[in-house]
Amino acid sequence: MYKRVLFGFIFIFCSVFVFALGGREKPAANPVVQVTGIVRLTGTSIFPEIVVTNSDGEWHIAADERIKLNDLQHSIVTVEGIETITEQFFASGLSAGIRRTLSDIRVISVRQSPPGS
Repeated sequence: MYKRVLFGFIFIFCSVFVFALGGREKPAANPVVQVTGIVRLTGTSIFPEIVVTNSDGEWHIAADERIKLNDLQHSIVTVEGIETITEQFFASGLSAGIRRTLSDIRVISVRQSPPGS
């Protein structure tokens, strides 16, 4: 009887250990992307956000990188940076979509946006 209980504990311990090691996934490297779009200021006066918007969506600029694009609002820019995708959720647990954030950005080109846009 004790041998079965001991064998059961050893089996469970080894199973948990093997699953813990085998379940680790390597985090995907954040890709460097190039985005062209209009620089916009969004958010509130307390929590301002700089985003680059094009027909594919919005890329939020990381807080420490915003200074590079502050003076370029309403201009069409091409920036390159590391993209981080974060899935957002409502309080109820339902998905609220994804948020794409660019960090370590580099401004490649700047054009003035057309009048009326």
